[in-house]
Amino acid sequence: MARTRYVVAVDVGGTDMKAALVAGTATEANAVTTRRRGTPRGEDGNATAHAVVGAIVELVDDLRRAVDRPIDAVGVVVPGVVDEDEGIGVFSANLGWRDFPFRLLLAERTGLPVSFGHDVRAGGLAEHRLGNAKGRTDVVIMPIGTGIAAALMIGGRLHVHGGELGHVDVGHGEPCGCGQRGCVETVASSAAIARRYSARTGKNVDRAAVVADLVREGDPDAVAVWHDAVDALAKGILIAATLLGPEAVVLGGGLALAGDLLIEPLRKRLAELIVFQRQPELLLAALGDEAGCLGAALMAIDALEA
Repeated sequence: MARTRYVVAVDVGGTDMKAALVAGTATEANAVTTRRRGTPRGEDGNATAHAVVGAIVELVDDLRRAVDRPIDAVGVVVPGVVDEDEGIGVFSANLGWRDFPFRLLLAERTGLPVSFGHDVRAGGLAEHRLGNAKGRTDVVIMPIGTGIAAALMIGGRLHVHGGELGHVDVGHGEPCGCGQRGCVETVASSAAIARRYSARTGKNVDRAAVVADLVREGDPDAVAVWHDAVDALAKGILIAATLLGPEAVVLGGGLALAGDLLIEPLRKRLAELIVFQRQPELLLAALGDEAGCLGAALMAIDALEA
């Protein structure tokens, strides 16, 4: 029987940081207690990275006190381009850091083994082992939050590189923080939906969930912004279907909490766009916005068992 490990897992997002004390094995993980706080920002990207390290250390210390037993390890996942082998945050378009040695600094400051990886791939790992991608061999797991990316499960194997589906050009022409134009996440991420509604109406909203509520009420500006987001997501998924032919696309992250308000029009738009491609089944993630934390925990447990 596999030994239960106790690990602290932290999922760093562009807006919030989610942390959990997780008890589990490589095939089962349960959050004992959780924490959430805003992601700190510094004057520049690497100042932000140092602030994030400090916040992670505080979360680890807090969660260590929540259980009457030693913590075995820490798992941390971040957005952007990540070198998992070296433990480096190579680049984050939303948070600005470049070539930052997260794993080294966190191991020094916590005194614990630290696993470090990509937030989306970690969420994909959790969804594949514990959620709605379980048992599937070819699937794209696509969380939609401050940014958009994708975990690629091909032939039952989670790919470490690639999956930046939020940065494919779907033709709308708007500039993106990554330096390109036309990126999916510029109009379809949770942050973009809130930002575009605020710009369109002059009414400041800070969450896509607010826009979703307004869509349900029939607000025409909210409906227009939501339509643009659905169209961009469908075109991004079409590219994935053309290149990879997945059997399913699992939608997660904060925006997926909108449920049928998101997935029903997305299914309809994708069906309109599909010509010859294999049409993937669209599913909502089972783990919601907990996937990144649970995946970070699984990564840490895997490293302990290696």
